[in-house]
Amino acid sequence: MKLNFKRSDLLNSVNIALKAVSSRTTMPILECILIDASDRGVYLTANDMELGIETKVSNCVVEEGGRAAVDAKLFSDIIRKISQDDDSIISVTGNDSSLITIVCENSTFRIQYKDPDQFPSLPDTDKENYISLSQYTLKEVIRQTIFSISPNDSNKMMTGELFEVNEGMLKVVSLDGHRISIRNTELKEDYGKMKVIIPGKTLNEISKIISGDNDKEVIIYFSKNHVLFKFDDTLMVSRLIDGDYFKIDQMLSSDYETKTVINKKEFLDCIERSTILVRENDKKPLIINIGDSVMSLKLNSILGSMDDEIGVKKQGKDIMIGFNPRFLLDALRVIDDEEITLYMTNPKAPCFIKDEEGKYIYLILPVNFNPAVY
Repeated sequence: MKLNFKRSDLLNSVNIALKAVSSRTTMPILECILIDASDRGVYLTANDMELGIETKVSNCVVEEGGRAAVDAKLFSDIIRKISQDDDSIISVTGNDSSLITIVCENSTFRIQYKDPDQFPSLPDTDKENYISLSQYTLKEVIRQTIFSISPNDSNKMMTGELFEVNEGMLKVVSLDGHRISIRNTELKEDYGKMKVIIPGKTLNEISKIISGDNDKEVIIYFSKNHVLFKFDDTLMVSRLIDGDYFKIDQMLSSDYETKTVINKKEFLDCIERSTILVRENDKKPLIINIGDSVMSLKLNSILGSMDDEIGVKKQGKDIMIGFNPRFLLDALRVIDDEEITLYMTNPKAPCFIKDEEGKYIYLILPVNFNPAVY
């Protein structure tokens, strides 16, 4: 094996592959990146048995093909540190004595590599069921929902997101037991009906890799056990979460007794001011009191108290209700509308933030508090 790369191109591909390298494993081969060089180019592959990535290195010269499995962290550290010039040429050669030689300018590294035949292949994925959307759309849909997946795996369903395709619409849903995030996106074609649960880790990683370019496409293939993302010169395949997702429609309601329209930025700024008084692990509620044309906000903590007011348009009853301010912030930060509408029934029922077109719905459960204190 004898290969020549431009440092920036090699480093970019290594960084992509690293996202599927296992950090906790009893199988040393899973700590490796597979280098596969042939007439079709150089491909880097990583696979932790839950998530796998194969990516093609741009603009490389293959003088002699070959395969080698190299320690991912060691290899990436060398490529990162061997030069600071992105245009530097890095030469990688391998021999039959299980050594890889990496040369750039005046620096030379020699490292051991493992048998490439031990490296697990990426699973084959059925290409029959798929959708296509722009990288921008996928990146936005993930950004607008990923914050409300559960961080722990006591309930596996809550660590993933539902991707449901219904003809020409894609619905993405996440929840963590305290809130629900729903985004509905129109697709360019009618793709029939499909439904899968994709792990949050997979969505986080692909969101970091894709450019967000509106002119670049991502094709998502759905099979029984896996989902495959194909974009640019990269394939990402992930296991799906098995099981039936929560019956979300039963948790949603169109009934309300208080409807409030408010300027999103003013509301967001006010909540952010209130969190100045909240330490990281504090669970102090933000109390919202909605009257005829004014929303008052109050927060008390061991650091002090805050009172604020915002003008609103209200229909229905007055209401006093408490929320975890972070849950409100997470939802407001991903809504692009200038004005938002809140729907509430009573201080113990969920609050809905949604638009009239049905593009988004955010459900947030209130918190208990003693009204007499406020």
